[in-house]
Amino acid sequence: MKFTKMHGLGNDYLYVYSQTESGDEEARDLSIRLSDRHFGAGSDGMIWILPSRVADFKMRIFNADGSEAKMCGNGIRCVGKYVYDKGYTQKTELKVETLSGVKTLTLFVEDGRVSRASVEMGKAVFYDIMALDVKTLEAGKKDLEALDCEGDAIHCFPVSMGNPHAVIFTKDAENAPLTTMGAAIEHHPAFPGGVNVEFVQVVDRKTLRMRVWERGSGVTMACGTGACASAAAAVRAGYCSPDTDIQVILDGGSLTVRVAKDHRVLMTGPAATVYEGETED
Repeated sequence: MKFTKMHGLGNDYLYVYSQTESGDEEARDLSIRLSDRHFGAGSDGMIWILPSRVADFKMRIFNADGSEAKMCGNGIRCVGKYVYDKGYTQKTELKVETLSGVKTLTLFVEDGRVSRASVEMGKAVFYDIMALDVKTLEAGKKDLEALDCEGDAIHCFPVSMGNPHAVIFTKDAENAPLTTMGAAIEHHPAFPGGVNVEFVQVVDRKTLRMRVWERGSGVTMACGTGACASAAAAVRAGYCSPDTDIQVILDGGSLTVRVAKDHRVLMTGPAATVYEGETED
């Protein structure tokens, strides 16, 4: 099986183009095996690029633990780069089918190759602000010092970008407790299906610093849907303005996110190819 390793701001996946879908069990097993950073190719998961009856292409996303994700903002930009650079399309505006609906991509081409892409991510869906009981998370005092807390409760903004996010505002994103608090909140009873957890520091009205614990993958360098959810939550909370470009700084680089007054989100960022590979079996 041939694959291409690609990344969006360090959020890396193994991409496979196929005319037929593999069985779910096979796709899960491959993602677990090949994503291993010691015994496999190493990635945050696998993305399959497939034919679609309702769009130009279809993408399916499997995390490093084998679970299937509905949407990946960094991944879909790389899908656009993959199909254009390899000659599967000459369009610079594409429709891509995902489990969270059909998304529209605009590709920016330099010297015959896609360097970045904009994605119409759809509407951010907001839910009531949650107060997560820290006692159920077995949190230490040190883990809570930088977070938006009141007593024994962490303030959390649940946002859906087609997949679930828990946005937590913090004074210090660099030292946010990703591996402890992030891992615990992913499996908090308030989120029966698990959740992506973003720790967000407001730098100014046009800049956010975000770090992420990604559902099914753990700490990742970037999360496109997480950046969109964070920007949307910041607009809703009054930290940022709607219809304004917001720079979201992640561990792997920056994305530009614009949240409209009707909560529609546009995300722009780079996409890069790392290498081509082939499995032996």
